[in-house]
Formats: sequence, structure tokens, C-alpha cells
Amino acid sequence: MEDKVLIFDTTLRDGEQAPGASLSVAEKLEIARQLGVLGVDVIEAGFPVSSPAQFEATSRIAEQVQDATICGLARAHEADITSAGKALAPAKKRRIHTFIATSSIHMKHKLNKTPAEVLKMAVAAVKLAKTFTDDVEFSPEDACRSEMPFLIEILTAVIEAGATTLNIPDTVGYVLPYEYGQIIAQLAAGVPGIDKTVISTHCHNDLGQAVANSLAGVRNGARQVECSVNGLGERAGNAALEEVVMAIHTRPDFFGKGREKPLMTNIKTTQIYKTSQLVSRLTGFVIQPNKAVVGANAFAHESGVHVDGVLKERKTYEIMTPETIGLAGSRMVLGRHTGRHGFADRCKKLGYKLSKEEVETAYQRFTQVADKKKEVFDEDLVAIIDDEVRVVEHTFELEYMRVLIETGINPQATVKIKSKDGVKEAKAEGDGPVDAAYNAIREATGFSPNLESYSIRAVTSGKEALGEATVKIKTDGRTFVGRGISTDIIEASAKAYIDAINRMVGRPGKEERGLKAEL
Repeated sequence: MEDKVLIFDTTLRDGEQAPGASLSVAEKLEIARQLGVLGVDVIEAGFPVSSPAQFEATSRIAEQVQDATICGLARAHEADITSAGKALAPAKKRRIHTFIATSSIHMKHKLNKTPAEVLKMAVAAVKLAKTFTDDVEFSPEDACRSEMPFLIEILTAVIEAGATTLNIPDTVGYVLPYEYGQIIAQLAAGVPGIDKTVISTHCHNDLGQAVANSLAGVRNGARQVECSVNGLGERAGNAALEEVVMAIHTRPDFFGKGREKPLMTNIKTTQIYKTSQLVSRLTGFVIQPNKAVVGANAFAHESGVHVDGVLKERKTYEIMTPETIGLAGSRMVLGRHTGRHGFADRCKKLGYKLSKEEVETAYQRFTQVADKKKEVFDEDLVAIIDDEVRVVEHTFELEYMRVLIETGINPQATVKIKSKDGVKEAKAEGDGPVDAAYNAIREATGFSPNLESYSIRAVTSGKEALGEATVKIKTDGRTFVGRGISTDIIEASAKAYIDAINRMVGRPGKEERGLKAEL
């Protein structure tokens, strides 16, 4: 049996059927290209007969995406299969995926057909699909609620008709992992000729078992998993591609048990996060923070015990690394559960090296702030250190500022900066009033640090509200944060920039108090 598990992505078909997830042709093409880069084996591009847009999207993907087999869905109807065949014609590698319901409840209430009629339609559909491509997949819809003897009978018949992939859908997410694994095992043992085909899984998440069921299927002989990025799909969604892939990737011991080689996929795991974010952005479906693998908290640590362990040895609390899915690293969240080790490590990353006494002093203040906020940010941490440990010398002071704004002309700023060497005046222009002011300040102070971030917020209400500007500057690998408050947001912005520069130039000379801005 093959060591490779094929990944069949249905984000653009079943995933798009999630209410509110409709994609334009251009958006589907953009996702399809990224799925090709990700390394999926089969892209189910759409349901061509369902609309002109679906046909166009499938056809354009077939024409422009050459990295994967392009698949079109079709009911066991002549018009569906013909439409899919035409849409897929430009593809280098093409597959038609045809289906018909096989459970008693579906045959009776939805199709109004007998099992014999359904079997005849299934065979005819596969034979017609074979006239367009040798690669034909057949799905008995609602397979997991179908009678096993009939399921074996219809699968045997479609294999004889030429089906090369047999997909076993848990269409309504009804069964549990052990049951699903047993269904796959029974079919693998009981369907004549099935060893010449690929057994596939397609599991829905109505009971939250889609990924577990899919992996149970793999353990029992399935070698294709139908899934979608971020688990998008009808109702509660499909098996999440990123979870299936990373489970197989992370547990070669489990998926290699009793085998010469562990199972693997063709997925380039470092593309997972990028693909997830693209699908989220284009569909508008926000990824929940605690979503496995790709959620914002998947590699975030706050608890003191966890942070301490991860800083000592990542494997203590990370069974896979964030770099594996394309992230730069773990995220250490500062909050009420953060311990001294995590606190001191973040201080060091911000450019500070504190003595034990200074860490303790700043940490006590930090815990007070953390009790009031869900998350303490770098800007808060810098303010705590400055308030509790450092005394920032005001090397530069803003004595005067004038900003001229005129339609059609770049804003111009004039500043007077006071220092121990006297008062220096400078003039500059910029793309906006704040940019002009910052350029003038750079000229007057003689310092030009990189501006990493800038934000402004109202700290009081009303038309005379105070505005607080926060800037983060970086030089020589060290970060400094400055703040400024004024009812004039441009003045607040200028004060924040000068405050950051003061913190930067005030760094030397602190060694005698045990404080160094060294990493």
C-alpha cells in the first residue's frame, strides 16, 4: 500500500458553499494558485453545471494552474458530467468527481428512486465520465448511513465501470472515529478490485469529528483525504486541511506503526499559514484565536510555567514549531499569568538588561498593570521600565513647532529644539503634517532612527479631547518607545517622537545603575 496520503482540497467547492463564503472567479483563481504552491494533489475547482461563474472559474483554473490535478464535481446526470468535462478540458491533469446518494433516507426522500435505479445511474455516470478523462472519482453520498451490502454492491459496480478513486463521505458528520475507521476497513476488505483504486475520505464536522474521522480512515487504508483550508464547508465545515496534514507530519510514529516507512503528504507545510490567511481574507471568515495550527493562539504562551518551559526547551510545550507552518516564531503573551522568566526575556528582547533587583521592581509594577489588562504590550512594558527603573534625561525639548498645510503642496514644518547646546531651528516638508514634523525633528536633533510604528488615540472625550501618540523607533537592533500627549494630534506626535529619541540617546551612562541596553 502507498506511503503517500493524497490531499484533495475542496475549499473552492465545498468550502465556498459555507454561507457567506462566495468567491469571485478572480478570487478562486488566486486561491487555486496558492493551493498549487502549497502542494495539494487535487484541487476541486467547482461544480461547473451549477452556474456560468462556476463553469468559468473551473475552466480558468484548469487552464492556468498546472501544479495539481483539477477536479470538477458532477451529479450522476449527463448534463452535469458533460459540463464538467468541457470545463476541465484545458487542464494538464483532470478529474471528474461524480456522486449519487446511497442511504435509504436519501434514496427515498430526496431521489425518490430504488437502489437498483441508483446503481444503474452510478454506473452510467462513471462510464460517461470516462469518455472525458481516465481519472474518475465516485462518491456514494451519505455513505456512512448506507446499508453496507448495498454500499459494497455499488462500489464494486463503479470499479468495473472504470472508477479510479472511491470516496466515502460522512456527509452529515454523523459517525464517530472508531465507526468511520471500521467502515473503511470493511470496504477495503470486502469490495472486489478496490485494491486497484484509491480509497478517499470526505468528513463533515457536525459533531466536531471531521479531522479525527479522516485520520481514522487513513489508519484503516484510505490514501486520499478530502479537506478544506481552515475547515470551511457546509454547516459546521469539513476536515481542516492544516490539521490533517500537521497530524500526519507531527506523528510519524503513529502513522508509521507497522510499516516500513511512515505515511506522508506532498504538502509544503511552510506555506500553510500563508494559505490560511489568504483564504480567511478572501472569504471574510475570521479564524478563531484558539483554532488548531493556524489560530493566533496556536503558538502563543502566557502562563508562567509554559513560558519558562518553552524558553528553556521548546519541546516542553510545542509539539510542532511555528516555523514549520511558515511563522517566524512563537508569541510570548504578556499577561497576568506571565512569570518572571518570560517578563525578563521580553525586556531583553526590547534592548534592556536589568539587574535582579530591577527585574523584581519592574515585575511588581507589571503584575499590577497585568491585573487590569488582558494583554500587556511592548509599549506598556517600556513605560513600566522607564517609570520604575530608568530616569529619562530630556536631552531634547520641543520649544516651538509650526506646520503649514495647503492643498496641492506638501506640508511644511518648522521646529525649534532646545538642548544643552542651545536652540536649533529646522525646516522640512513631508508626505503629511506628521511626516514633515518628523523630518524637521531629525534635522534639528541630528538623529534619524527608523520609525517602526506610529499610533494615535483619544484618551479623553469631547472636542477638546487629549490625543496620545505612541511611536516605536529602532536603531542598531534596539527598540525605544516614546509617548506624547496634547489636544493637538500633530503636537502629540512630535512630542512622542522626541520622547523616543530622548530615550535612545539617554541609554549610555546607565551601566553604573546596572541597566544596559544590550541584548
